[in-house]
Amino acid sequence: MKIAVLGTGVVGQTIGSKLVQLGHEVMLGSRDADNPNAVMWAKEEQNQHALFGTFSNAATFGEVIFNCTLGSASLNALDQAGAENMKGKILIDTSNPLDYSQEIWTLTVCNTDSLGEQIQHAFPGTHVVKSLNTMNCNVMVAPDKLTEKTTVFLSGNSAEAKATVNKYLHDWFGWRSVIDLGDITTSRGVEMYAIFWQSLRQATSSQKFNIKLVAS
Repeated sequence: MKIAVLGTGVVGQTIGSKLVQLGHEVMLGSRDADNPNAVMWAKEEQNQHALFGTFSNAATFGEVIFNCTLGSASLNALDQAGAENMKGKILIDTSNPLDYSQEIWTLTVCNTDSLGEQIQHAFPGTHVVKSLNTMNCNVMVAPDKLTEKTTVFLSGNSAEAKATVNKYLHDWFGWRSVIDLGDITTSRGVEMYAIFWQSLRQATSSQKFNIKLVAS
């Protein structure tokens, strides 16, 4: 399958590498066609299926798209990717609208709105599914490395798109517990969780943890 990963940071590279290992064709997208991070990633993968290009190149290439850009830059990056290049496709949004400028993180949008909603509003022809934004990227692609089964969440307006993403999460990354929270407005809760995640990371001195829902 041809997959676009927008963003060349650690999240994008981690997801891209996992998908290449599974035999998919992956293009990392960035503002510049010869982004140094993307060039190095492709070189280190030593795989003909590890490609790189602009945001527009990647969005055109991919049958499905991962948004792994910095939350504060996501809308601009997706504008560069192009609405027509993403029309009718699933966009798995892993980003959080975080402001990292202070020691204690804050959100640039919350309560009555979310980045997931803003992306869906800006690109109505794209099926936005918010997911994988509640954990470190190493957990995203390898949940079985944790000592117990934990949960990943889905938010989106299209039931069909969410069912497809559920299958991708299971088949590609090994997720066994997936909870559909509802429409894209439920992105608000999972994005706000990012602040709590920072507190947990500092309290446990670890990034490799996740949520396990226990119900009676």
